[in-house]
Amino acid sequence: MNIQNKVIAVTGGGSGIGRALVLGLTKQGARVAAADINGDTLEETRSMAGQRKDRISLHVVDVTDRKAVQALPEAVIEAHGTVDGVINNAGIIQPFVYVNELDQRVIDRVMQVNFFGQVYMTKAFLPYLLQRPEAHIVNLSSMGGFFPFPGQTVYGASKAAVKLFTEGLYAELIDTNIKVTVVFPGAIDTNISKNSDVAIKGMDELSTKFSPTRPEKAAKRIINGMRRDKFQVHIGMDARAMNVLYKINPHWATRFMFRVMKMLLPE
Repeated sequence: MNIQNKVIAVTGGGSGIGRALVLGLTKQGARVAAADINGDTLEETRSMAGQRKDRISLHVVDVTDRKAVQALPEAVIEAHGTVDGVINNAGIIQPFVYVNELDQRVIDRVMQVNFFGQVYMTKAFLPYLLQRPEAHIVNLSSMGGFFPFPGQTVYGASKAAVKLFTEGLYAELIDTNIKVTVVFPGAIDTNISKNSDVAIKGMDELSTKFSPTRPEKAAKRIINGMRRDKFQVHIGMDARAMNVLYKINPHWATRFMFRVMKMLLPE
């Protein structure tokens, strides 16, 4: 999709990849409806846009609040006159513990934010996007959505659900004006652990082994994938490598990642 002068809604626009997407899209001539649960960080994002800040509208929304999400398309249209695309970026991780020790409330929250938040957004915006000459939906899954990470099993399950949901959506919309892309980021240098209220033991040591991708680089790849109507986008050498390794030898790859993840898991 040509994003010049298009209106794109971006969730999680207050930080990390979402913030980089908001700034990157406006640099390429788009107008952006930036949504986030945190109004203060949204304001920071808009201030960082400088002279482009007038191209950004701010929407404080919890993606797990279905009624609030259902009202979002009309708010975006009121601000910009139309809406041409959605990037479902908002997400959280879980504490680095095994399922047996994971609180059920945390499980429910991870599934609500990561999966149902994207479902709510997609359902809310689809009727409007179908009326546009061209439109696009981008859903962020994760490397954990196609490859198991011990201690992030529920997070991975939520992102695997996003993968299949998005690919099914792609199949349903093949003959329409809407293109659909699923994104699989690897390790990204963001504050997702802080936003998820998760303390990560051993992260410094892990970062020396796997250099995380900068949010700006991730956003650039996502926007390029959107422009080229890509079916899948893998971000980072880690995501690309594990995609290949897991297809070749899933048993070996799973045991390899168990050894890597032991440094993050409780003793």
